[in-house]
Amino acid sequence: MRTLRFAGFRLLGMASTLLVISFLTYAVFYVLPADPARLSCGRPCTPERLAEASAFMGYDKPWLQQYLDFLGGIFTGRHFGAGQAAVDCAAPCFGYSFRLNEPVTQLIGERAPVTFSIAVGAAVLWLLLGVSSGVAAAVKRGTLLDRSAMVFSTIGVSSPAYLVGLLGILLFGFTLDMVPVGGYVPLTESPVDWLWHLVLPWCVLALINAALYARLTRGQMIEVLGEDYIRTARAKGLRERRVIGRHGLRNVLIPVVTVFGLDLGLLLGGAIITERVFSMQGLGALLIEAVGTVDLPVIVGMTLFAAFLVIVANFAVDLVYGVLDPRVSR
Repeated sequence: MRTLRFAGFRLLGMASTLLVISFLTYAVFYVLPADPARLSCGRPCTPERLAEASAFMGYDKPWLQQYLDFLGGIFTGRHFGAGQAAVDCAAPCFGYSFRLNEPVTQLIGERAPVTFSIAVGAAVLWLLLGVSSGVAAAVKRGTLLDRSAMVFSTIGVSSPAYLVGLLGILLFGFTLDMVPVGGYVPLTESPVDWLWHLVLPWCVLALINAALYARLTRGQMIEVLGEDYIRTARAKGLRERRVIGRHGLRNVLIPVVTVFGLDLGLLLGGAIITERVFSMQGLGALLIEAVGTVDLPVIVGMTLFAAFLVIVANFAVDLVYGVLDPRVSR
């Protein structure tokens, strides 16, 4: 019951946060000078044609009413226009891109597998590499291993993603001709090609992010190893591996999980730089295209979707907290 109550409060907080974010996002983007109806009006755009376009797209109403229609569309769907030219947007409808003639939800669904493939694979790599190297550096504090790990982490933290990506393409793609330098192959078409095209993006993101996790894990592990309960565990004659793995690492993972949840949520919302460097058409590329063409429905839908992913990641982190430290859910 305690866990269910904890999860219930978190879900209620998630819903409230999403509602506030949706209101602010809609208000900010739809009070901008850009008029989506004018962009879709064509040339010549007479006042009569502009009024027809605004009415068809639903922009002839006050922005607060537009926001309420937007919220309703998420649960019940929306209809734009009337007659044979009417456009249906099934629930959950995050808007309709009249530039691309597709619902925003469908556009996100088409691009999400690319971004999710990049984000999840890279996250697993950087978590394993960063935590393991941080623990090893803390246990072997002051040794060559520790110094090497810190030099590696400093280089990784200081390196921009686009620079590491371009260097990886130059070295492993063109010079050594070991891996593909761009493009994406769906997992359903060929699992081997899917994996092979993602190896380099995964390694680039893992190299950059693992450096931060190594430094964080090392600092936390050094602090934990000085605690009284660690000395007590060693005094009882427990093996060092058990002391580090069960007693030390469990407490070290709490701050690591916090950062990991935020990083993964943000990356799932769109790995913009990585997708651009490796010519992958994911959510990041969709957002860049929308900003360049002032496609406001796509911008709003992508913003809310990214916010949803970050909030879900935070919720998952809260649940993991309850596993690592049951006192959190009390």
